[in-house]
Amino acid sequence: MSRRTIDIAMNRVEGDLEVRVDVEDGVVVDAWSAGTLYRGFETLLVGRGALDGLVLTPRICGLCSVSHLFAAARALDGLAGVGVAPHGARLRNVTLMAEHLQNDLRQSLLMFAVDFTSPAYAAQPLYEEAVRRYQPFAGSAVREVLRTTKRMLEIVALLGGQWPHSSFMVPGGVVTVPSSGDLQRCRHLLAAFRAYYEQQILGCSLERWQRVTSAAELDAWLDASPAHQASELGFFLRFGRAAGLDRIGGGYGRMLCAGGLAIPEGSRVTGPRGAAFLAPPGVATGTEVAPFDEAEVKEHVASSWYLADAEPGGRHPFEGRTQPYASGAEGRKYSWSKAPRYAGKPAETGVLAELVVGGDPLFTDLVRRGGAHALVRQMARLVRPATLLEPMDRWLSEMATEPGPYCSPDVRVAPGRSAGILQASRGMLGHWLEVEDDRLLHYQIITPTAWNGSPRDDFGARGPWEEALVGTPVPDLDNPVALGHVVRSFDPCLVCTVHAFGKSGQRGTLRLGG
Repeated sequence: MSRRTIDIAMNRVEGDLEVRVDVEDGVVVDAWSAGTLYRGFETLLVGRGALDGLVLTPRICGLCSVSHLFAAARALDGLAGVGVAPHGARLRNVTLMAEHLQNDLRQSLLMFAVDFTSPAYAAQPLYEEAVRRYQPFAGSAVREVLRTTKRMLEIVALLGGQWPHSSFMVPGGVVTVPSSGDLQRCRHLLAAFRAYYEQQILGCSLERWQRVTSAAELDAWLDASPAHQASELGFFLRFGRAAGLDRIGGGYGRMLCAGGLAIPEGSRVTGPRGAAFLAPPGVATGTEVAPFDEAEVKEHVASSWYLADAEPGGRHPFEGRTQPYASGAEGRKYSWSKAPRYAGKPAETGVLAELVVGGDPLFTDLVRRGGAHALVRQMARLVRPATLLEPMDRWLSEMATEPGPYCSPDVRVAPGRSAGILQASRGMLGHWLEVEDDRLLHYQIITPTAWNGSPRDDFGARGPWEEALVGTPVPDLDNPVALGHVVRSFDPCLVCTVHAFGKSGQRGTLRLGG
């Protein structure tokens, strides 16, 4: 048996990530995911004013700043003891959805599909077309997605004042009241985005795509029209299947959605099966969905560079500690990321979890038949915009045509504990805080990447993408492109470079997709 070790070093906006895998006889047999940068946002928030998180937490990430602002504001909503004003809820939702739209397409076409241009696929019949579409800085799809998705960020700027690092949400609503001209401009930008999405991404109308409700209907849709096959979705399916993406990245099959996009009072938008959220909360084991219970969330630190607990089992974020301990003397610790667990078990989060928990018939059928592999996980991100565009336009229309408040009056933040949990662009995001004497006494944050890229827990269970990497074939150790497919299918907030150990034990450097 031949055993080799490969290090994948991934640089991202919010820090650095390294994934190490052991490859035996051409297949991954073990994996470790290591966050290598400590930032300390949770520590620097303690002792600050109760509202300071509204300004500081959007700076955690330059890609998901609306998500962090939303989570911080939602936690403070709970301490204020008032509901969010209906138009304030609509505006919050629209800006978060705009962030989802730009993230889903940029990640799919700029971060994921670029690996289709790897020389590993040079013998594929679709390879030359992949290069024309996804070559960095020059591909046709690359140029077009950059031009089009910036319109979504313009919506955030019009409604929230700026992007990234927006700070327009406050307890009870928002501080901005958009003009009729701003709202009309947002609808115009959204209509242009929809036209691009239908023509280039789907190759058909939203109404036609929404009739695809099973794996068999997906295959029939793909064969029904050259426009479907030539669309970005159609090309992704054809290339991804040929590359075997439907045979890698399975993982645990447990999926977590915190719930997001609450339906405002009086809105004509309806959630799945009458739910109070456009993305209902829940926990799926395969396709069996159970209710989500925030009390079941805990973080483990046995493999993380923090002071360990005397008893195993993790801490709920209200009791969590962020006390760095990086001596490494024990040999077991290898990451700055903690290990979030739900009901004591690892669970992936993201768009696929959101759609399965929400009962989407197509993705429920795909997961029932083939599990949560890399192809279906990434496909979910390409098609989530189809579920968002119409509700987003409806909420903009309701703000433009119906009078209503944007913020609840006389809002005061009371002492106590509260959690702001929602479905961010990459999955479940949570802010847990405690306020005393108008100061933050405690603050803990769990990001989607912490869920998916977590290290081993107190009981030795791998994190979700550690587990998903196991079993991945690596026919060429000098170009292990499939490892990038698996990790990127979880949409980590990063870009990737691979470092590999050669036979001499020295480290070499390779790039995956430029």
